[in-house]
Amino acid sequence: MTLLAFVILFAAVVIGYFLNLRAARAIRAGGTPMHSLDGFHGGYAALMVLIPTFFLIILWMLFQGTVIDLLVKAGLPAGQLDGLGKGEIQLIMAELRSIAGGRVFGQPEDWKLEAAERLVSLRATSGLLLVAATAAQAAVLLYFARRRVSGEFRARQGTEGIIHGLMVACATVAIFVTIGIVASLLFETIRFFNMVPFWDFVLGTSWEPQIPLREDQIAAEGAFGMLPVFLGTLVIATVAMLVATPIGLLSAIYLHEFASHRARSVIKPVLEILAGVPTVVYGFFAILVIAPAIRSFGSDLGLPIAPNTALAAGSVMGIMLIPFISSFADDALGAVPRSLRDGSLAVGATPAETVLKVLFPAAIPGIVGGILLAVSRAIGETMIVVMAAGLIAKMTINPLDSVTTVTVQIVTLLIGDTAFDSPKTLAAFALGMVLFVMTLIINVAALRIVRKYREIYD
Repeated sequence: MTLLAFVILFAAVVIGYFLNLRAARAIRAGGTPMHSLDGFHGGYAALMVLIPTFFLIILWMLFQGTVIDLLVKAGLPAGQLDGLGKGEIQLIMAELRSIAGGRVFGQPEDWKLEAAERLVSLRATSGLLLVAATAAQAAVLLYFARRRVSGEFRARQGTEGIIHGLMVACATVAIFVTIGIVASLLFETIRFFNMVPFWDFVLGTSWEPQIPLREDQIAAEGAFGMLPVFLGTLVIATVAMLVATPIGLLSAIYLHEFASHRARSVIKPVLEILAGVPTVVYGFFAILVIAPAIRSFGSDLGLPIAPNTALAAGSVMGIMLIPFISSFADDALGAVPRSLRDGSLAVGATPAETVLKVLFPAAIPGIVGGILLAVSRAIGETMIVVMAAGLIAKMTINPLDSVTTVTVQIVTLLIGDTAFDSPKTLAAFALGMVLFVMTLIINVAALRIVRKYREIYD
């Protein structure tokens, strides 16, 4: 039924556009001067139908599940949910939804079968009501939009006003989503610090996020020191940037200044393809190619190398980041005024001297901004680290050892059905909050560098 509602919406938008367009043309053909072009009248009708009706469908889809669940709970036999906790009630509702979907295991009680039938009936009724509400609202809006067509109606201002309001609404949603993300992280982080001392987390050197399963369990309290986790993150990010930065910068300089047009048309798309490769593919490449090569080379030199190493994960991550740095550097070099390059060549400087002493210093703001954004990407990478670096947190800066990162630990802590009522699961939010602050500082630093030094060359 949801698909049918969207089909009705699409048909109403098309009908509204051509209906008002035809009406505006008819009025203009009759000799009446029109304030706005005919297309604005059609666009006004299309937007008047599209936006309110689209939001009606979205809101209906968001809230129909909650309303149906409440109605199903209200229709259950008296006493069936008495004394049950929130988790047990959720399990019962999940079972009812499973039965309603035809996935029946064993022989459910009769009241569950009746509730599942009621759930199916309510879903069907909700779908019919959605279609009816969509058609009714679209028809009312079509009638209203058609009545507005006249020579005096400012259709252009009306259309632009609707688009402006939509853009303001999208910007407002983005702001509130950001506030919601920060608030959710902050709230759960505060709960974590109510259970674990702040300084034990910030200055702790042991990361063993365990919770007791028995009263006599060894190390039941767990250890939540973040230093090993963040140290591993920094080690892998450093290796990645040591690989990506020189290769990315040198490739950008070559493509911008020395490569022929034909070479650039081939090399640049190939570099950009690297940015579109899924991270899991990079992970496979790390564990199947890079890690065995590092172990083989280390054994020839007599070096002890772990099966999973920060060097393997960081190297492959650096390959992944090359297109980011190369593209930013290429754009920064291209933004340097042509007069600087021509002036340098005119006084006898070679192309290499021009790049190193004129173009590169002038493009430093954009280049540094791109490098810092690549650092943020390296810090937030997960899949490559999971596959190539390991899960054990260690206080080490040896790239030949196995380490872990913040994002990997967050994923590990939140795997499976988790309840946010223990230090083990809440630790993921504390790590996420610290990671959020770190990346925010890096992004702010990048913006400040760009704004501060760009004025020198404008």
